[in-house]
Amino acid sequence: MLRFARVEKRYGGAVALAGVDLDCPENRTTVLIGPSGCGKSTLLRLAAGLIRPDVGEVWFEGALLEPETLRAARLRMGYVIQEGGLFPHLTIRRNVTLMARELGWARTRRDERLAELAELTRLPAALLDRYPLELSGGQRQRAALMRALMLDPDLLLLDEPLGALDPMIRVELQQELKAIFQRLEKTVLLVTHDLAEAVHFGDSLVLLRGGRIVQLGPPSDLVQRPAEPFVEAFVSAQRGLPKLLRT
Repeated sequence: MLRFARVEKRYGGAVALAGVDLDCPENRTTVLIGPSGCGKSTLLRLAAGLIRPDVGEVWFEGALLEPETLRAARLRMGYVIQEGGLFPHLTIRRNVTLMARELGWARTRRDERLAELAELTRLPAALLDRYPLELSGGQRQRAALMRALMLDPDLLLLDEPLGALDPMIRVELQQELKAIFQRLEKTVLLVTHDLAEAVHFGDSLVLLRGGRIVQLGPPSDLVQRPAEPFVEAFVSAQRGLPKLLRT
Protein backbone atom coordinates (compact mmCIF):
# COMPACT_ATOMS: atom_id res chain seq x y z
CA MET A 1 0.00 0.00 0.00
CA LEU A 2 2.56 2.59 1.19
CA ARG A 3 6.31 2.11 1.15
CA PHE A 4 9.27 4.31 2.07
CA ALA A 5 12.53 3.13 0.47
CA ARG A 6 15.87 4.45 1.81
CA VAL A 7 14.28 7.85 2.48
CA GLU A 8 16.46 10.74 3.62
CA LYS A 9 15.37 14.30 4.35
CA ARG A 10 17.32 17.31 5.63
CA TYR A 11 16.34 20.83 6.57
CA GLY A 12 19.50 22.86 6.25
CA GLY A 13 22.05 21.07 8.41
CA ALA A 14 19.42 19.20 10.43
CA VAL A 15 18.73 15.57 9.59
CA ALA A 16 14.98 14.82 9.72
CA LEU A 17 15.18 11.31 8.24
CA ALA A 18 18.28 9.18 7.73
CA GLY A 19 17.69 6.23 5.43
CA VAL A 20 14.21 5.06 6.48
CA ASP A 21 12.79 1.83 5.02
CA LEU A 22 9.17 1.21 6.01
CA ASP A 23 6.20 -0.72 4.63
CA CYS A 24 2.66 0.12 5.76
CA PRO A 25 0.47 -2.96 5.12
CA GLU A 26 -2.96 -2.70 3.56
CA ASN A 27 -5.97 -2.55 5.91
CA ARG A 28 -3.73 -2.19 8.97
CA THR A 29 -2.89 0.71 11.28
CA THR A 30 0.77 1.69 11.50
CA VAL A 31 1.62 4.17 14.25
CA LEU A 32 4.68 6.43 14.22
CA ILE A 33 5.92 7.34 17.69
CA GLY A 34 9.00 8.90 19.24
CA PRO A 35 10.34 12.09 20.83
CA SER A 36 9.88 15.52 19.28
CA GLY A 37 11.98 16.01 16.17
CA CYS A 38 12.44 12.30 15.49
CA GLY A 39 10.91 12.44 11.98
CA LYS A 40 7.30 11.30 12.58
CA SER A 41 5.50 14.20 10.92
CA THR A 42 8.12 14.39 8.17
CA LEU A 43 7.24 10.83 7.15
CA LEU A 44 3.55 11.73 7.12
CA ARG A 45 4.15 14.81 4.95
CA LEU A 46 6.21 12.69 2.54
CA ALA A 47 3.35 10.19 2.31
CA ALA A 48 0.95 13.02 1.45
CA GLY A 49 3.33 14.42 -1.15
CA LEU A 50 3.61 17.76 0.66
CA ILE A 51 7.39 17.44 0.57
CA ARG A 52 9.78 15.25 -1.42
CA PRO A 53 12.67 13.16 -0.12
CA ASP A 54 16.22 14.34 -0.74
CA VAL A 55 17.20 10.72 -1.25
CA GLY A 56 15.06 7.60 -1.68
CA GLU A 57 11.53 6.93 -2.87
CA VAL A 58 7.95 6.88 -1.63
CA TRP A 59 5.59 4.37 -3.25
CA PHE A 60 1.81 4.35 -3.02
CA GLU A 61 -0.26 1.45 -4.32
CA GLY A 62 2.58 0.25 -6.51
CA ALA A 63 3.34 3.62 -8.12
CA LEU A 64 6.18 5.99 -7.36
CA LEU A 65 4.90 9.16 -5.70
CA GLU A 66 6.18 11.98 -7.92
CA PRO A 67 4.80 15.23 -9.36
CA GLU A 68 3.19 13.50 -12.35
CA THR A 69 1.23 11.04 -10.18
CA LEU A 70 0.66 13.20 -7.11
CA ARG A 71 -2.81 14.61 -7.82
CA ALA A 72 -4.31 11.21 -8.61
CA ALA A 73 -2.66 9.72 -5.52
CA ARG A 74 -3.90 12.47 -3.21
CA LEU A 75 -7.48 11.84 -4.28
CA ARG A 76 -7.07 8.37 -2.77
CA MET A 77 -5.74 9.70 0.53
CA GLY A 78 -7.45 11.33 3.49
CA TYR A 79 -5.33 13.64 5.66
CA VAL A 80 -6.14 14.97 9.14
CA ILE A 81 -3.61 17.45 10.47
CA GLN A 82 -3.15 18.53 14.08
CA GLU A 83 -6.29 20.18 15.50
CA GLY A 84 -8.24 19.23 12.36
CA GLY A 85 -7.28 22.08 10.04
CA LEU A 86 -10.85 23.04 9.11
CA PHE A 87 -11.27 26.27 7.15
CA PRO A 88 -12.82 28.77 9.59
CA HIS A 89 -14.72 30.71 6.89
CA LEU A 90 -16.57 27.62 5.64
CA THR A 91 -19.41 25.79 7.32
CA ILE A 92 -18.84 22.18 8.33
CA ARG A 93 -20.92 21.09 5.33
CA ARG A 94 -18.74 23.05 2.93
CA ASN A 95 -15.52 21.97 4.67
CA VAL A 96 -16.41 18.30 4.38
CA THR A 97 -17.66 18.47 0.78
CA LEU A 98 -14.90 20.76 -0.51
CA MET A 99 -13.12 18.24 -2.74
CA ALA A 100 -16.36 16.57 -3.82
CA ARG A 101 -17.57 19.94 -5.11
CA GLU A 102 -14.21 20.54 -6.77
CA LEU A 103 -14.55 17.19 -8.55
CA GLY A 104 -18.07 17.99 -9.73
CA TRP A 105 -20.07 15.54 -7.63
CA ALA A 106 -23.82 16.02 -7.99
CA ARG A 107 -25.49 17.59 -4.98
CA THR A 108 -27.55 14.46 -4.33
CA ARG A 109 -24.40 12.35 -4.18
CA ARG A 110 -22.68 14.86 -1.88
CA ASP A 111 -25.65 15.00 0.47
CA GLU A 112 -25.94 11.21 0.65
CA ARG A 113 -22.25 10.82 1.44
CA LEU A 114 -22.40 13.62 4.00
CA ALA A 115 -25.30 11.92 5.79
CA GLU A 116 -23.41 8.60 5.83
CA LEU A 117 -20.33 10.21 7.36
CA ALA A 118 -22.29 12.21 9.94
CA GLU A 119 -23.86 8.96 11.11
CA LEU A 120 -20.53 7.14 11.07
CA THR A 121 -18.73 9.80 13.14
CA ARG A 122 -21.77 10.57 15.30
CA LEU A 123 -21.78 14.26 14.38
CA PRO A 124 -25.32 15.67 14.75
CA ALA A 125 -26.74 16.81 11.42
CA ALA A 126 -27.79 20.09 13.05
CA LEU A 127 -24.11 21.07 13.28
CA LEU A 128 -23.37 20.78 9.56
CA ASP A 129 -24.33 24.37 8.82
CA ARG A 130 -22.33 25.83 11.67
CA TYR A 131 -18.78 27.16 11.44
CA PRO A 132 -15.79 25.43 13.06
CA LEU A 133 -15.49 27.97 15.87
CA GLU A 134 -19.08 27.22 16.88
CA LEU A 135 -18.18 23.57 17.59
CA SER A 136 -16.37 21.90 20.46
CA GLY A 137 -12.91 20.43 19.96
CA GLY A 138 -14.29 16.91 19.74
CA GLN A 139 -16.93 17.95 17.21
CA ARG A 140 -14.30 19.65 15.05
CA GLN A 141 -12.22 16.46 15.04
CA ARG A 142 -15.25 14.46 13.94
CA ALA A 143 -15.79 16.96 11.12
CA ALA A 144 -12.12 16.78 10.13
CA LEU A 145 -12.38 12.99 9.93
CA MET A 146 -15.52 13.33 7.81
CA ARG A 147 -13.63 15.56 5.39
CA ALA A 148 -10.77 13.07 5.20
CA LEU A 149 -13.23 10.23 4.46
CA MET A 150 -15.44 12.12 1.99
CA LEU A 151 -13.90 10.61 -1.16
CA ASP A 152 -13.67 7.13 0.42
CA PRO A 153 -9.83 7.10 0.34
CA ASP A 154 -7.66 4.00 0.41
CA LEU A 155 -5.21 5.56 2.88
CA LEU A 156 -5.76 7.71 5.96
CA LEU A 157 -2.94 9.93 7.25
CA LEU A 158 -3.47 11.27 10.77
CA ASP A 159 -1.08 13.68 12.48
CA GLU A 160 -1.74 13.84 16.25
CA PRO A 161 -5.49 13.89 15.53
CA LEU A 162 -6.51 13.85 19.21
CA GLY A 163 -3.57 15.66 20.78
CA ALA A 164 -5.33 18.90 21.72
CA LEU A 165 -8.47 17.39 23.23
CA ASP A 166 -9.68 17.15 26.82
CA PRO A 167 -8.66 13.72 28.24
CA MET A 168 -12.24 12.45 28.60
CA ILE A 169 -13.18 13.46 25.06
CA ARG A 170 -9.91 12.02 23.82
CA VAL A 171 -10.63 8.58 25.31
CA GLU A 172 -14.12 8.58 23.81
CA LEU A 173 -12.82 9.49 20.35
CA GLN A 174 -10.00 6.93 20.58
CA GLN A 175 -12.58 4.19 21.01
CA GLU A 176 -14.77 5.50 18.21
CA LEU A 177 -11.88 6.05 15.80
CA LYS A 178 -10.58 2.53 16.27
CA ALA A 179 -14.06 1.13 15.60
CA ILE A 180 -14.27 3.25 12.42
CA PHE A 181 -10.89 2.00 11.20
CA GLN A 182 -11.95 -1.59 11.74
CA ARG A 183 -15.37 -1.14 10.18
CA LEU A 184 -14.05 0.59 7.05
CA GLU A 185 -10.93 -1.62 6.74
CA LYS A 186 -8.76 1.38 5.90
CA THR A 187 -5.00 1.52 5.74
CA VAL A 188 -3.94 4.05 8.37
CA LEU A 189 -0.66 5.82 9.12
CA LEU A 190 -0.99 7.70 12.40
CA VAL A 191 1.41 9.95 14.30
CA THR A 192 1.21 10.33 18.08
CA HIS A 193 3.57 11.16 20.94
CA ASP A 194 1.52 9.09 23.38
CA LEU A 195 2.57 5.44 23.66
CA ALA A 196 -0.72 4.38 25.30
CA GLU A 197 -2.60 5.86 22.35
CA ALA A 198 -0.20 4.18 19.93
CA VAL A 199 -0.86 0.81 21.58
CA HIS A 200 -4.62 1.40 21.43
CA PHE A 201 -4.60 2.04 17.68
CA GLY A 202 -1.58 0.26 16.30
CA ASP A 203 -1.25 -3.11 14.63
CA SER A 204 2.39 -2.13 14.24
CA LEU A 205 4.40 0.52 16.10
CA VAL A 206 7.36 2.36 14.59
CA LEU A 207 9.59 3.99 17.21
CA LEU A 208 11.88 6.66 15.73
CA ARG A 209 14.86 8.51 17.12
CA GLY A 210 16.98 11.05 15.28
CA GLY A 211 15.38 10.25 11.93
CA ARG A 212 15.96 6.51 12.20
CA ILE A 213 13.73 3.57 13.08
CA VAL A 214 15.01 2.02 16.30
CA GLN A 215 12.23 -0.58 16.65
CA LEU A 216 9.37 -1.80 14.47
CA GLY A 217 6.81 -4.42 15.37
CA PRO A 218 3.74 -5.24 17.46
CA PRO A 219 3.18 -3.09 20.57
CA SER A 220 4.19 -5.83 23.01
CA ASP A 221 7.69 -6.00 21.52
CA LEU A 222 8.60 -2.59 22.89
CA VAL A 223 8.25 -3.89 26.44
CA GLN A 224 9.08 -7.56 26.11
CA ARG A 225 11.84 -7.36 23.48
CA PRO A 226 13.32 -3.83 23.43
CA ALA A 227 15.88 -3.43 20.66
CA GLU A 228 18.16 -1.09 22.63
CA PRO A 229 18.35 0.85 25.93
CA PHE A 230 16.62 3.87 24.36
CA VAL A 231 13.48 1.77 23.82
CA GLU A 232 13.42 0.76 27.49
CA ALA A 233 13.90 4.38 28.56
CA PHE A 234 11.16 5.61 26.22
CA VAL A 235 8.66 3.05 27.50
CA SER A 236 9.56 3.74 31.14
CA ALA A 237 8.90 7.45 30.64
CA GLN A 238 5.33 6.85 29.49
CA ARG A 239 2.34 7.13 31.78
CA GLY A 240 -0.90 5.20 31.52
CA LEU A 241 0.59 2.36 29.51
CA PRO A 242 -2.02 -0.37 29.15
CA LYS A 243 -1.48 -3.34 31.46
CA LEU A 244 -1.84 -5.76 28.57
CA LEU A 245 1.44 -4.47 27.15
CA ARG A 246 3.27 -5.30 30.38
CA THR A 247 2.09 -8.90 30.60
